[in-house]
Amino acid sequence: MRPVLAAVGDRLAARRQGLLKAGRVAAVVVAGLGGGWLGLALGGQVLTPIGPADVSLSVGPSWRGETVVDVAPLGTLEFDTHSSPLRFEASIDEIRLAAAEEMFEDPEAIDRMGRTIGGEVRDGVIRLMAQSAASAALGAALVGLLVFRDWRRAGLSAATALAAFVAAGGSAAATFNPSAVAEPRYSGLLAGAPQVVGSAEAVVSRFDQYREQLASLVGNVSRLYEVTSTLPVYEGDESTVRVLHVSDIHLNPAAWNVISSIQDQFQVDLVVDSGDLTDRGSAAEDAFAGEIADLEVPYVWVRGNHDSMGTQRAVEAQPNAVVLDEEAQEVGGIVFYGAGDPRFTPDKTADNPDGDELRDIGEAQAAQAAGEDPPMDVAVLHDPAQAEAFDGLVPLVLSGHGHRRWTELTEAGTRYLVQGSTGGAGLRGLEGGVDRPKPYEASVLYIDTETKRLQAWDDITLGGLGLTSAQIERHIEEEPDRALAPPSPAPSSPAPSSPPAGSPEAPTPSGGTPGRDPGSPGATI
Repeated sequence: MRPVLAAVGDRLAARRQGLLKAGRVAAVVVAGLGGGWLGLALGGQVLTPIGPADVSLSVGPSWRGETVVDVAPLGTLEFDTHSSPLRFEASIDEIRLAAAEEMFEDPEAIDRMGRTIGGEVRDGVIRLMAQSAASAALGAALVGLLVFRDWRRAGLSAATALAAFVAAGGSAAATFNPSAVAEPRYSGLLAGAPQVVGSAEAVVSRFDQYREQLASLVGNVSRLYEVTSTLPVYEGDESTVRVLHVSDIHLNPAAWNVISSIQDQFQVDLVVDSGDLTDRGSAAEDAFAGEIADLEVPYVWVRGNHDSMGTQRAVEAQPNAVVLDEEAQEVGGIVFYGAGDPRFTPDKTADNPDGDELRDIGEAQAAQAAGEDPPMDVAVLHDPAQAEAFDGLVPLVLSGHGHRRWTELTEAGTRYLVQGSTGGAGLRGLEGGVDRPKPYEASVLYIDTETKRLQAWDDITLGGLGLTSAQIERHIEEEPDRALAPPSPAPSSPAPSSPPAGSPEAPTPSGGTPGRDPGSPGATI
């Protein structure tokens, strides 16, 4: 019996020793990672001269790898440059006036800066990585020494931190994607933007001032985006037409200021409105369509489920309006096919089609549009459910209805661009109890008039009523000349049936999530 008990005791002792050893190893690793993070926070930054500026470069842990250019107090530019748990940040610490004046006075100085700035950035990054590695190792060693009071374990903690940083840095270098700079995201706060407002009465009393500020916000952001983006972005030529896609204005007069400002800043050639210009489609709302004529560019429009036939006639009366209702027209060198929403939901007594009937109507319209000559380049329908049957028949479909922007590139080769509300979901945003107003959303599309294909697009988002945030995000179409493959026998479904426009949220498209294009990197909003 005693030998058996002794053997059991030896096994238990060995197990305890193993657990203790594993615990010590885990403690060393935790101390190394924690100390390394502390070391990076304290010493993971350098100040380096780049051109006429002194730029602060820093690196730190992050759940997703990205590079951030801080242009405080105006905002930030973000790039998804690598897949590594490190965040690189650059911010201008000081502009050296003498160097800046020389650059502006002497054109050759700009050329000299162009030849040297790459080396300056490289030298700064090398200094940053070397100093950060040393800071991480030192921080881990100090934490290890404080916790274990043992030089050997402190050294192991330092080695752990150094190994983790080198692995993360190596992963960042291996996965670095220079083309990510073609899809920057700008976000931030701008001076002169609307102040946070309280009651609806205060909003109404200051609404004219708010409209002007909102319009200037678009201009300021787009100018900042242009100035700070000395980057390889999509540059159109004479064969490129710039199309502003708006939707779901819902009788909000501030939307016209936003649209006009975007039109001026982005030199828009034409506007496409995918419906719900009004809220109830009443005769009293018809005058709202008169603002279309002030834009002085073609305004392609389809009827939404909140627009009546009276609304359609009011739009048709505008000299620059192109109303599409089960027909195709060429505008700006692009053939647009459009069809109005067969429903009129403000009339609760009407026998409106349900989701399945709406899809059936879309199928009949798609069959009709497939025979158009010349063939359609862009289809415009208010509800993406009505547009499902156009999958594989047309390279680009523009829709709205759900008050939330999303995009999907289907297997059949059709790009669905579904717009949010360019009117911030309309005047209902003035109603009490709205804690987080919907943003104003619009997009500028760059279409090649020779190939008739979308090349790139800029998503523009303004914070909802009373907010001061703004964002412009650029997307590049990776395969603009892809072939279309009409599905057989039944069309694929790019989106489930959309709820009425008054519902809180639009559904998530199949194969993706709102604001994320499965086939395009950097498509978040």
